[in-house]
Amino acid sequence: MAVPQLYYFTIRGWGEYIRLLLTDNKVQFEDIRYVYGGKEWEEVKRTMILGQLPCLKIDGKELVQTGTIMRHLGRKHNLNGSSEEEATFLDMIFEGVRDVRMKYVRFIYFDEGTREEIVNKTLPECLEKLEKLFQTHSGDFIIGNKISYADYALFEELDVYYHLDAHILDKFPGLKGLWERMWERPNLKAYLEKRKADGVWISAVEKGMK
Repeated sequence: MAVPQLYYFTIRGWGEYIRLLLTDNKVQFEDIRYVYGGKEWEEVKRTMILGQLPCLKIDGKELVQTGTIMRHLGRKHNLNGSSEEEATFLDMIFEGVRDVRMKYVRFIYFDEGTREEIVNKTLPECLEKLEKLFQTHSGDFIIGNKISYADYALFEELDVYYHLDAHILDKFPGLKGLWERMWERPNLKAYLEKRKADGVWISAVEKGMK
């Protein structure tokens, strides 16, 4: 079986969920990154089944759409809960996390609102809801003490918002605890520290970052 190939941009973006999951679970993969808006990507784009990234290519077959890829990896690597009820809960969390990210995206790319509004109102209101959902199950992760595909997405979002404001997680102990634990996971720590040292951009535009 060929090594999977992950195609995304040189930023973190949606592709980072997938990178974190694969890295933490010691899944070897080829991390192929294109400059956002670059000529090389414009040429490759024409060959992609939906003309978009991220794309995970496994044995020559393309998987696109972030949620599709993450759920596939969740099922494949036993990261999708142990029951239909847990799988559905993870699905709900994942979609909720993506909805919050879109509020961030509208601020970054479309100048919707101010930094003060998103840091002091928009994101905290969303994080409060996610905190309540996170507290539904006891344990270190979303559905207890076993990590899931949705934990990687939630962690990445929390880390993004921490870059906007280093105190934004202080009122949400459950979420902050998850964020701290993920940073200390043995298979992620070196990757996260290198990512930080390299200054990998979160989005194609850095706006309001501390």
